[in-house]
Amino acid sequence: MTKILITEFINQNSLDNLKKKFQIKYDEKIFEDKLKIENIIHNYEGLIVRNKTQVDSNVLKNAKKLKFIGRLGVGLDNIDIEFCKNKNIHVQPATGMNADSVAEYVVSSSMSLIKKIPMFHNGTIKGEWPRTTIKSTEINQKFLGIIGFGTIGKKVAEYCEKNGLKILAYDPYVNDKNDTAIDVKLSNLKEIYEKSDIISIHLPLTNETKNMINKSSFSKMKNKPIIINTSRGSIINENDLIKAYHENIISGFALDVFENEPVESNFYNKIIPGMNCILTPHISGVTAESNIRVSDFIVKKIIDFFN
Repeated sequence: MTKILITEFINQNSLDNLKKKFQIKYDEKIFEDKLKIENIIHNYEGLIVRNKTQVDSNVLKNAKKLKFIGRLGVGLDNIDIEFCKNKNIHVQPATGMNADSVAEYVVSSSMSLIKKIPMFHNGTIKGEWPRTTIKSTEINQKFLGIIGFGTIGKKVAEYCEKNGLKILAYDPYVNDKNDTAIDVKLSNLKEIYEKSDIISIHLPLTNETKNMINKSSFSKMKNKPIIINTSRGSIINENDLIKAYHENIISGFALDVFENEPVESNFYNKIIPGMNCILTPHISGVTAESNIRVSDFIVKKIIDFFN
């Protein structure tokens, strides 16, 4: 019977369906012991992971039987894709299955930050009652700049358009034709930096996108935008982000991803109570509903692959 190793959490019903077809080893904490994975991976034809399991060449060179890797999510930066291509290992992300969850996060963060909710909250619990000292604005008719217009970027545009935002989008891999029903202008980074009131990032982490949003990028931003990152932390230079906030170049930020995860003290010690910011532990795409969709999708793909 085909053997499948699952190294991070998966929906229980999806797991039960897998067990009907395959011999399963499920240990949602084994990702913490990479050496153990390296030592047992030779037994398995299939591997299912999330983003914490590092599937690098040290793991893959021992994976003599491995034919399929299912990614419970969309980012593939924890998997050595070139090695997999060379060894004819199929890598399957759950593309689009958490897009609604991410889009809701972007909408709710945008509204919270444009309304200065974190600042009002901090002042109120300190007994300051900052009803007139903090100024907020409305989201309607503001410009949203989306950097990365793939499946998730398009879903974000769909949600945000319904809330009255005007949409600009940039993606070097998307042509200049809008193939969606969304009223969106496909643009360039210069226009997005200059016009946007909110900038939301939806890019994969690659050599080209690492540190892409940096001091130079912030210097081109004209409207003191809010920055939202739900993609990968290393796309933004975190030190430059904090500096841009304190220099009033940006008016707030929501980070669901960080250069180092869990986030380290050398970053969060720079966050001062009263800042207009939201920090969350890589959960924008993780809801009860999205976990079911992601898990069911990968289970169907792996069953189809081995049938």
